[in-house]
Amino acid sequence: MANSSFFIVGRHAVIEALKNPKRKVLRIFLTEESKKTIHRSSPKVNLIKNLKIFFKTKKELDKFSRNDGIQHQGFVAEVEHLEKIDLKETIKNKKNLTLACLNEITDPRNIGSIIRSAASFNVDGIIVKERSYPSESKLLYKSASGSIEHINIFEVSNINSTLKMLRENNFWIYGFDANTDKDFATLDWSGNNVLLFGSEGSGIKMHTKKYTDFLVRIKINKKIESLNVSNSAAIAFHQVDLKKKLDNK
Repeated sequence: MANSSFFIVGRHAVIEALKNPKRKVLRIFLTEESKKTIHRSSPKVNLIKNLKIFFKTKKELDKFSRNDGIQHQGFVAEVEHLEKIDLKETIKNKKNLTLACLNEITDPRNIGSIIRSAASFNVDGIIVKERSYPSESKLLYKSASGSIEHINIFEVSNINSTLKMLRENNFWIYGFDANTDKDFATLDWSGNNVLLFGSEGSGIKMHTKKYTDFLVRIKINKKIESLNVSNSAAIAFHQVDLKKKLDNK
C-alpha cells in the first residue's frame, strides 16, 4: 500500500490534510467558493501553494461522492497514505498513555466518529486490524472530520498478539462489555491503559476477551438496550481524559 493514493472529500477532511506536513496531497479539486474557504481557514499560510488545483462546479464534483451518499462541500483531494507508525517504538519508555483498540469494528462511519472523539479527548492512538481497516474510505475521512490528521493510527496484523504485547509492557486492558457489572466510571485510570471496543452486533470476540484484565460497562438507563459503539467510545474517552487531568492537578 506504500505510496498508493486515494480520494477524500469534505471541507474539514481536505483542509486538515492540507495542514498536515506529514500528509502528501497530490492534487485538489475545488469550487471557486471552497478556494476562498481554504484561504480564510489559514490566512497566514497558503495551503494550496505549489499544488495541482482543478476548479470544478459542485455538480462536476458530485461524481467523487455520489456512490458514498455524502456531501463533498466543494472539496476533493487526492492524497497518499500517511507513513505507518510502529506501536512498539511509540510506547517505549512512555507513561500514562491511553490507547483505544477496535475489535471487529468495520463500519467506516463508526470508525471515523471514534477517531474524531479520540483526537478530541487526547487519546494517544488507535489500534486497528490492518486487513479490516477501511483506510481509503471517503466515509471514514468525512466522519472523522479532519481528526485523522491529529492522532496516531496503529495498523496491526493481529489484535490478540498486540494486546498480549501491551500487557507485557505494563498496559492494563479494559474491555467494554454490556454484559458485565463493573462500572468503568469508578476506576482509577492512572498508568498505561487500553480501551477495547467490539462490534455492535457481537461485541468483543470471546478469544479476544482472554487478553483483557477487566471487563467494564457504561451504565445507562435500564430501559435502553445499548449505545452505539462510537457514542460509548466518546463517553469513555471523555471520562478517562477528565480523570487524568484531575489527577495531574
